Amino acid sequence: MSPMQSRTMLVDPSSDFDEIDERELTFQQRKVAIHEKLVDSLDLSMLAHIPQEQLAEEVRSVAAEITAEEWPDISADERDRLLEELYDEVFGLGPLEPLMRDDSVSDILVNHPHEIFVERRGRLESAGVIFADEPHLIRIIQRIVSRVGRRIDEVSPMVDARLADGSRINAVIPPLALDGPSLSIRRFGRNPLQIEDLIECHSIPQDIVEFLAAAIDARVSFLISGGTGAGKTTLLNALTKFIPVDERLVTVEDSAELQLQHRHVVRLETRPPNNEGAGEITPRALVRNSLRMRPDRIIIGEVRGAEALDMLQAMNTGHEGSLTTIHANDTRDALARLELMVAMSGFELPIPVVRQYITSGISLVVHLSRLKGGVRRVMQISEIVGVREGGFHLEDVFGFEQTGVDELGVAQGEFFFTGYRPMCLSQLRAAGLRLPDEMFDKRRVPVGV
Repeated sequence: MSPMQSRTMLVDPSSDFDEIDERELTFQQRKVAIHEKLVDSLDLSMLAHIPQEQLAEEVRSVAAEITAEEWPDISADERDRLLEELYDEVFGLGPLEPLMRDDSVSDILVNHPHEIFVERRGRLESAGVIFADEPHLIRIIQRIVSRVGRRIDEVSPMVDARLADGSRINAVIPPLALDGPSLSIRRFGRNPLQIEDLIECHSIPQDIVEFLAAAIDARVSFLISGGTGAGKTTLLNALTKFIPVDERLVTVEDSAELQLQHRHVVRLETRPPNNEGAGEITPRALVRNSLRMRPDRIIIGEVRGAEALDMLQAMNTGHEGSLTTIHANDTRDALARLELMVAMSGFELPIPVVRQYITSGISLVVHLSRLKGGVRRVMQISEIVGVREGGFHLEDVFGFEQTGVDELGVAQGEFFFTGYRPMCLSQLRAAGLRLPDEMFDKRRVPVGV
């Protein structure tokens, strides 16, 4: 398949991206007008004291009266839909509320009021919903951020926060957003994927799960690297089920996303500065504080800056088996980025010392990617053998090779074992864990999607 053919499978050049369903736009505009009258008619001070079912009936009753006055010729189907959506306008996220209830949606991306996309099963598609106009979208954005105690306006036109259900939101409004308000919501399933789910969808083969499970049990520290949406947090969540149940975990995150498969967990989350620029709690401060909480392991949701040095200190001083994720293009790039982050700590450590420190604290790097068609694969597992000629000496244990795409544009390929036997196997044996010798024989494992 040529690159041009591949492109035409994904993008129809004849499609009009600016085309708006005028009927739907009119519906949204009239709904907003009715919503304004509805809010004026409700006694909002009493709503907090009314049971949920009674509240829904009250809102629906008032909305029905206003609709009969403002839109007398509305059809029965549109009327039922309008009354349902007006409740979402008053108490929910307006047009986005059905998407928030859809467990198949992992990302909601609002480019502007009339252009909304969602990600399902790794692929972007039109959401099929729109806002009436920019004020409508801004009102919903303000409702979202106010729920988490934040504000968004021209003085603070950007917000990054976490919703009560764990979803992560990022909102940007003018003047930073040049084409109008923008909103991104990264959703996390109510039931996090288990390691069995990742095996079933061919993200990782059974043999590698057994290897990583043994490494975790034996307190081998490792990084999970990958790009945005590659599945780093999902894999980290799933692997924590292999941590012994009698160990105490402390997690440190910018926005709480981890849903660890473990019983004894203390969760810490950073805090941004307030409007006066005071009160910020950084990841580095939390990592340092976590060392005073008697953790057996420290799990950092994503290492991004100077906290990398404190994490390495923990890994080198009795907290082996700690885990974290990092944005990177491959396993070697992950170590280069980690090295850069240590330099951000303010300590002018010589590069050879930093590299030796990384090598002493971390044994493995697991890299994931999201490939064409939205499939996610563990692409590479490398062992850090040491430092050679001033640079990191890595040996690849395992990999995935993409061999093409199928007729739907979904990546195809096969896993392979390089034949290298990791040095950390001795640490596994010392912990009483033995893996079959043939597990690491050089071989290829075809994958079905």
